[in-house]
Amino acid sequence: MPDLPIRAAHHSDERELALLDRATWSHLHAVGPPPQPPYEPFFGGRFGPSAHLVAEHGGRLVGYVRLGRPTELASNAHVRQICGLAVSEEARGRGVGRALVRAAVQEARDRGARRITLRVLDHNTPARALYESEGFVVEGVQPEEFFLGGRYVDDVLMGRSLL
Repeated sequence: MPDLPIRAAHHSDERELALLDRATWSHLHAVGPPPQPPYEPFFGGRFGPSAHLVAEHGGRLVGYVRLGRPTELASNAHVRQICGLAVSEEARGRGVGRALVRAAVQEARDRGARRITLRVLDHNTPARALYESEGFVVEGVQPEEFFLGGRYVDDVLMGRSLL
């Protein structure tokens, strides 16, 4: 998608992001149950608008990336973690995910991070290929960490330096 604006999320994006999040739910990447009403707020806990970058196309949000810290420990403050990534079905395969990953990497650098990490399910080969193509490497595997859709799935830990 040429000229894909990526920006910080605003409180006013919450409804559209919640709808996108529910529309893209899948055991390919989600470890929790499918969302059911009454729905939890999209912004909440440790992930408010400042933790999200959004991609827009044609006046609509077509994707987001959630960037946080893996822990609240001061000794771990130099690390940022991609804690969520979603792209609308109609925007997939058009570079939106790649643009969001690159924006998250830059945002992590801008926040002074030295490393960026993420967790991805082993069976999510499109996401793993994207992360690998953007310089992330497998740093660990937690075998059969989740039981999803009737099968055990490994949790793959990936990371890269930002220096």
